[in-house]
Amino acid sequence: MSYKRNQVEQAIGMVLEPRSQEPSTELRTRLKRLLDTDRALGRSTHSSDAERANYAFYSADAPGSGVEIWFSGHEAFALLIGLQMMRHGWPQSFAVSVLRRVRPDMEREHTRILMLNPKEIFDQDAIRRNARAGDMAFDTTVPVLLTIASKSGGVEEKTQELIDCAICQGPAEAMNWAWKTTRGTYGLTMFELVAVAHQLAFALAKTEPRTRGRGA
Repeated sequence: MSYKRNQVEQAIGMVLEPRSQEPSTELRTRLKRLLDTDRALGRSTHSSDAERANYAFYSADAPGSGVEIWFSGHEAFALLIGLQMMRHGWPQSFAVSVLRRVRPDMEREHTRILMLNPKEIFDQDAIRRNARAGDMAFDTTVPVLLTIASKSGGVEEKTQELIDCAICQGPAEAMNWAWKTTRGTYGLTMFELVAVAHQLAFALAKTEPRTRGRGA
């Protein structure tokens, strides 16, 4: 499935701003900044560096004028995660860097996640039965974590240095990856992907593409 930009904005708005009938101006502005930053960086498809080889939110280079751009389900999902990262206080350049690096793994994982049975993976009774004191709390029985190791430049510098990032199956794998990667030296941030992937897919299914000439 492919989606027009208005559908992506509407669906993301349903997830992040459920009380609003339309996506806020702030959400649209931040989404535009993510898209512009990703496009401005360009890409080199022959590079062995994932950050250089991939766009975070596009499938192809910019088309000619007058050609509409459609987004895949994963690209819409990546935009949602990018907006969540910006809400966390990181600049769009940091979010784009992370999402370019993890795109191959996250794209595969997104496809797999949407094939899981929602009745099973969001079974609240099973979640409560499996809960253990001191465990991280998740809204799914099978959490998948975008795990980011970073170094802050401090309040005055307002900078963030990306050390590494990975897609991990559950908190145990995430913590093992983090220890091998940083030896506890740098900060660690995790974004759970399963619940939000299904929320966005459900929201996208409710949207309709606008025809040209109506702000499409």
